[in-house]
Amino acid sequence: MQIIGYRSASVKSKWTKTKWLLKSAEIGKYVPPTSLFNRSNLGDMLSRYRVVFFKPTGGTGGFHIFRITKSKNGYEVRHNTARKHFTGEDALYEYLKNQAKDRSYLLQKGIQLAAADGRPFDIRVMVQKSNDNVWKNTAVFTKIGKPGKVATNYHQGGKLGFFRQTLSKAGFGQTAIEKKEAELKKLGESVGRLFDGHGSGFRELGLDVALDRSGKAWILEVNTRPQFYPLKRMGNQSMYRTIMSYAKQYGRTK
Repeated sequence: MQIIGYRSASVKSKWTKTKWLLKSAEIGKYVPPTSLFNRSNLGDMLSRYRVVFFKPTGGTGGFHIFRITKSKNGYEVRHNTARKHFTGEDALYEYLKNQAKDRSYLLQKGIQLAAADGRPFDIRVMVQKSNDNVWKNTAVFTKIGKPGKVATNYHQGGKLGFFRQTLSKAGFGQTAIEKKEAELKKLGESVGRLFDGHGSGFRELGLDVALDRSGKAWILEVNTRPQFYPLKRMGNQSMYRTIMSYAKQYGRTK
């Protein structure tokens, strides 16, 4: 019987979800160093990492994400394709504070993404829960960034790719690709079970996972209302059909 109306719990705060991930020893090792934005934490993150991302705790679609890079002369801040330079931390902090206004933001260590044909990419790991209450991986695909953009999101001019094809273009061998795919599928299902321990009603999760240049996986964030309609535009729609077969069980129609 199809459920009438969408039935899946949602949590907007990236900070809340990050804290859940960090409570697990198994999953926490996949989370880049992350902290709430304030003056003290900004200084701490910049002292430890060359690249730091500044992003809203409640944002979606890759909007309002800034990349801060240390340089010889201070700091470069990129938002979309715009760049600004600051010579000192205080001026940088005031600029970021002004961008945040009264909204809550996070600081996260920047991961140097693996690239395919010179274009950085990250990975979406989709897990869904069927009516028998078991988490199941239903798709793994890549989001390939548009050159010059800070985020890889579809809304930011990125494009979707097939996981094995993208990793092959990035220089990974077949055995390494198969191992990484199995690792990510297991990780997605583990995150689903972890979320069940913190709340009820979760039926779908979309993990955004980065691979660094060495091939290590990092969870950038977990989406509780992941978008998957762009999959309809891929030549092979099998992933979209699989996702929709699960989604209809909890009342999602697109």
